[in-house]
Amino acid sequence: MEHRHPGVHRVDLVVYPGFKALEAIGPMSVFDYANVHLRQQGRSDGYEVRVVAERAGAVRSDTRMELQATHTLAQMEIGGAGCTVLLVGSRDIGQVLQASPALVQWVGRVAPRVPRMIALCSGSFFLAEAGLLDGRRAATHWSVAQQLQSRHPRVMVDADAIYVRDGHYWTSAGVTAGMDLALAVVEEDFGHALALDVARDLVMYLKRPGGQSQFSVHLASQSMRHDGVRAVQQWILARLDQPMDLAEMAAQAAMSERHLRRIFQQETGRSPSAFVEAARLEAAKQLLEAPGQLPLKTVAARVGLGSEQALRHLFQRYLGITPVAYRERFGS
Repeated sequence: MEHRHPGVHRVDLVVYPGFKALEAIGPMSVFDYANVHLRQQGRSDGYEVRVVAERAGAVRSDTRMELQATHTLAQMEIGGAGCTVLLVGSRDIGQVLQASPALVQWVGRVAPRVPRMIALCSGSFFLAEAGLLDGRRAATHWSVAQQLQSRHPRVMVDADAIYVRDGHYWTSAGVTAGMDLALAVVEEDFGHALALDVARDLVMYLKRPGGQSQFSVHLASQSMRHDGVRAVQQWILARLDQPMDLAEMAAQAAMSERHLRRIFQQETGRSPSAFVEAARLEAAKQLLEAPGQLPLKTVAARVGLGSEQALRHLFQRYLGITPVAYRERFGS
């Protein structure tokens, strides 16, 4: 795949006091490694990353690290922002929004004019505050997803997504998810092979197994503190292709059905049946992402759903898309 943009693709990384250091450094590393591989192929650098802030000079992050801003927001607005503008998030986005109204206004003026506008983690709040995400899907860190939805009810917040692309607006979940998004940018600009080379250098998945999800039912079950609930979850995950009912689950936990239902809800925030559905959905997503194009009937059977229709209903209910559409979007 040829480079979509003539010359060097400029990325303006926008920071402010208290920005998340890893969210800035992660994508910068992805773009830098992309340049390394382009040079090895005898090609020129594909990315020029510039650090931009309200004022030029050192900008302190949420750690002891600082980034040196070489360009100002005013310069970018007058001289034209890069092909991509990338906003990083903050640990306390509410405080940052209150302290940086000029940044929100700048985003509102510049974002509609740039080819690709990216907001990482809670950086999505800047786009939402500027009214740019109304009627659009958006991702953010799971811990502030409800806050974003409450503050901006017209935004379709996907609390589960690693990253979301809606038009030329890209948003991501927290911290390392910014690197997943940056790899997707490299893949769009230079193709799958180069993005895969970068992912290997950084010891990352090009696409995380388990789908574009911030959560994993397997991870949740491993971290469960209640022995009985953890035992039931592990039992469920080991036999997703088989029918199961509450009585069998209760027997695994040595509890009554009523007690299991109450404890399970208390410990996990959902019922045992809802956990089964989530586990089957996650397993189905993995099968649809894998090479081989398994028939939908086979996918349904392997995750314990009786038919293609049941599989389609599960995807529509939780994700709003069909299994076919999911495979087209995320399949290998």
